[in-house]
Amino acid sequence: MTPILQLLAVNAAVSAAAFIVLWLIGLKLRDVSFIDSWWGLGMGLIALTSWLQMGPTPHGNLLLVLCGVWALRLGGYLLWRWRKNGPDRRYVTMMAHAESERKWSFAKASFLLVFALQYALQFVIALPVQLGHGSAAPLGTLAFVGAAIAVVGILFETIGDAQLTAFKAKPENAGKVMDRGLWRYTRHPNYFGDACVWWGLYLIAAGTGLGAWTLPAPVLMTFLLTKWSGVPTVEGRMRRKRPDYEAYVQRTSGFVPWFPKT
Repeated sequence: MTPILQLLAVNAAVSAAAFIVLWLIGLKLRDVSFIDSWWGLGMGLIALTSWLQMGPTPHGNLLLVLCGVWALRLGGYLLWRWRKNGPDRRYVTMMAHAESERKWSFAKASFLLVFALQYALQFVIALPVQLGHGSAAPLGTLAFVGAAIAVVGILFETIGDAQLTAFKAKPENAGKVMDRGLWRYTRHPNYFGDACVWWGLYLIAAGTGLGAWTLPAPVLMTFLLTKWSGVPTVEGRMRRKRPDYEAYVQRTSGFVPWFPKT
């Protein structure tokens, strides 16, 4: 087995073991909402196991640090949010539909629709931090540009999440649309930040040659955020719950930050 295939095989096995343990925890809790926190933390684990197998390299070190910071920040925030708010209505609805319409058990539904699916998606999106370690060459322009984009992404989503949390904490804002701070320039600063992080990590990995082939990773991440589980889910719910949201949509950029329309 070549070193690259061995790397991917070990990472796949470690990630699978983690997801199985989390699935068993979900069965005990009868709640799978905490899996959102593992989206980031699991990426960090894959970056770490890749670094441990390949050894320190300039690109690998940079990928590990940036992915690790992003993973701990996002994973910690989502874990705190789950502990504070309880089960996520999206997962509650998904499990209830699978059990009532498909006649699946909670174990089967949670495994196939949540844990197995996220395992596969996470592994593909994490390809840059897996295959970007294989060169001992010094960091080049592409890596520095990628690092800058990733740092901007981490800051953008961190600030956006902090602003939203502070907004929701004030009772007078109940039922209102958050349109201040970064949310004035994009309806989804957290998702835009996520996309920046993974495009940045891809550019760092691309400087190693083999990492350039991991382009499907940031493309898939951007698709998930803008077309599948990110923007569409949030906006559908907000349109139903917030009468003022449509006006917010009309004046505010959907994803890439831009000045609001008058």
